[in-house]
Amino acid sequence: METDKKWERSVGILMPISSLPGPYGIGTLGKEAFAFVDFAREMEYSYWQVLPVGPTGYGDSPYQSFSAFAGNPYFIDLSALIEEGLISAEDCSEVFWGESPDCVDYGALYEGRREVLHTAYQNSKHKKTEEFLEFCEKNAFWLKDYATFMAIKDSLGGQPWQEWKMPLRLHEAEALAEIEAKLSEEIGYYMFCQYKFDEQWNRLHDYAKKKGVAIIGDIPLYMAMDSADVWAHYDLFELDALRKEINIAGVPPDLFSATGQRWGNPLYRWDAMEQQDFLWWRERMAVSAARYDVIRIDHFIGIVNYYSIDAESETAMEGEWKQGPGEKLTRVINEVIGDGKIIAEDLGVVTQPVIDLMQQNGYPGMKVLEFALDCTPDNPYLPHNFTSNNNIAYIGTHDNETLYGCLSGKSDWDMGGIREYFGIGRQESVAEALIRATYRSSLHTAIFQMQDLLGLGNEARMNFPSTLGGNWQWRMKKEQYEKINIPYYQKLARMYCRQNKN
Repeated sequence: METDKKWERSVGILMPISSLPGPYGIGTLGKEAFAFVDFAREMEYSYWQVLPVGPTGYGDSPYQSFSAFAGNPYFIDLSALIEEGLISAEDCSEVFWGESPDCVDYGALYEGRREVLHTAYQNSKHKKTEEFLEFCEKNAFWLKDYATFMAIKDSLGGQPWQEWKMPLRLHEAEALAEIEAKLSEEIGYYMFCQYKFDEQWNRLHDYAKKKGVAIIGDIPLYMAMDSADVWAHYDLFELDALRKEINIAGVPPDLFSATGQRWGNPLYRWDAMEQQDFLWWRERMAVSAARYDVIRIDHFIGIVNYYSIDAESETAMEGEWKQGPGEKLTRVINEVIGDGKIIAEDLGVVTQPVIDLMQQNGYPGMKVLEFALDCTPDNPYLPHNFTSNNNIAYIGTHDNETLYGCLSGKSDWDMGGIREYFGIGRQESVAEALIRATYRSSLHTAIFQMQDLLGLGNEARMNFPSTLGGNWQWRMKKEQYEKINIPYYQKLARMYCRQNKN
């Protein structure tokens, strides 16, 4: 049954927490995050979209997290810990946070942030407070497993759990009891980090609500193999008796890749999940609904039909399509999230059953303008081909070029076609005209990347898919706010009925 959650005409901004300005090497949940909420409200934005906020590992991708539930300790605001007396300013100033304020150095963070947070943990008196005990009780279904998982990894030099000795790899109770006693302090440290993340996130989220800015969160459909969830809930994933992957996720060969994409994430045992009434998904969506106002489900099409690749295959050429849980799962999602909303990331090969499920639930999909810039008349991303207004308009996402980077690679012929289709005068900036066209769109919500408002090229691109290294690093400098003509964007929001009505 279609939901009755209505989307009004509105506009929002895509800005990862990691990309916020500020000291200590990476954006955090501190004062610059609060300032960004103020900026969003002044721009007449109703939404602030962030990338997944889970703890990241090798490769630094927020879409390959150690946990479906935990927050990233890198985002804990150190200035707040200084104000609380848990660390000193000197503790932070003695750490190397990276060479450049506009680029995250994850290697430096791995060393420095951990040291400072350990100091805060050692100085904290949180362990017997009512607030901490309530936090642990509320999150008992994931917190201990995650903290234990991370403590074991640290003790083994970051080794993936599939390489652990067999009793621990199999998550056996006796082995867990022994290691928990041995690593109790490290386990306590990771629980402390989650407590502080939750505390700071809730403070920011409450502030955003008061300002009338809703937060759009992003959750990947699949879990990273090296995650606490796969380790602790191995029975819910396609693993053999030795916890080795049987089948993994990806997509088949297409115009972008002759051999397809082999993501490597273990596939779900959907039948086992259904037998448990999708308990893991219920818990995951409950945490997400509390953390965000709107939840974007990455690779939503995999809920309907997913591509299964034999784990022994070196490419994705010989996989097969299988049927997902479909309505069985969306019914659970709708039940759990209450007043929350869902955005279905439907980029890729969208079949009719995917379209039907989205329409049945009233989930908006995504229309990305950069995909339309070949301007061929039947391109589904061109505005005249929109068959429904129930979509979110983007110029580009974190996986795309920035607008200015995209246009810089276009030929004169392509630029002529873009100008003709969108009615852009010869003296007009194409980039500015496309931003205006997105505001003018018939789609109920438009979301822009911060890089595009700042006029940045591909040096500020967030991610180059299928590459390792050099991604997820861009950060904004505080002085760059001055480049944005706020009155102009306020005018666009009001002209096209997208102003914040809260």
